[in-house]
Amino acid sequence: MTEESPKMKMVVAIVNDSDAASLQSNLNKARFQTTKLSSSGGFLREGNTTFLIGTEAKYLDELIEILQDNCQHRDKTVPSMSPVANTLEDHYSFPMHVEVGGATVFVVDVEEFYKI
Repeated sequence: MTEESPKMKMVVAIVNDSDAASLQSNLNKARFQTTKLSSSGGFLREGNTTFLIGTEAKYLDELIEILQDNCQHRDKTVPSMSPVANTLEDHYSFPMHVEVGGATVFVVDVEEFYKI
């Protein structure tokens, strides 16, 4: 990488699977190249998609805006999760309201970048 090369950023965005298709479509329309990985985890053990996006620093604000527009928080009702049902009381299930969606985003400076 030469001194004249643009400053690069690596954006790692972990999004809910239900947001992944529209996000990828809008990233492609804006000409961001992505690598998409399937992932899972979190409180609800639902599927996630992790996007790896390399971009010049000057386009970072545009990228973050696309993430915000496509990864909205929403409420979801899920059954309570009792690990073991030992008594009659443990068999009753009271639904819980949780917030899902959004994105967890990490922005990392890229020291060197090669396109080989």
